[in-house]
This record gives sequence, C-alpha cells and structure tokens, in this order.
Amino acid sequence: MPNDPEDKKRVLARVRRIRGQCEALERALDSGADCGPVLQQIAAVRGAINGLMAEVLETYIREEFPDSGEGPEARGRELLSLVRSYLK
Repeated sequence: MPNDPEDKKRVLARVRRIRGQCEALERALDSGADCGPVLQQIAAVRGAINGLMAEVLETYIREEFPDSGEGPEARGRELLSLVRSYLK
C-alpha cells in the first residue's frame, strides 16, 4: 500500500470511483438494461481496476527502486514501462 499520504488519497479515490461504477453496473443488471450498455460498464470497471493495479504497482516499484543516481533506478523505470504496457 502507498505510504505517501497523497498517493494513498489518490488510490482511495480510485477505489471509491470503482465502487460507484460497480454499483451502477449492479443497478443496470437489476433493472434489465440492454447488453450493450452493460458490456460498456463492465469494460469501464475492468479499465478502472487495471488503472488501480498500475498505480499501486507503480508506487510499490518506486518505493523498492528509489532514484539513487545509480543503476537500479533504470531497472525500476524499465519495470514500470513493462507493467504499464501489460496493463493497458
């Protein structure tokens, strides 16, 4: 979990938005909405979860590979790039 208060605040805001999206999806399913909009909402939730995963992973990697002006931060940037491309 992010240690920085701003990072934590940003992650929790994402979680709350995802909760809202899931509640909207539940309402759409409960009311018998058409498949098209339901599929769009599912895709939006999946994208939001992937964004959350990327942000938490990025924070974790930044904490584990601090920018010290030596070689490890280059590995951290490379790892971040790989993670971002994987989660898109």
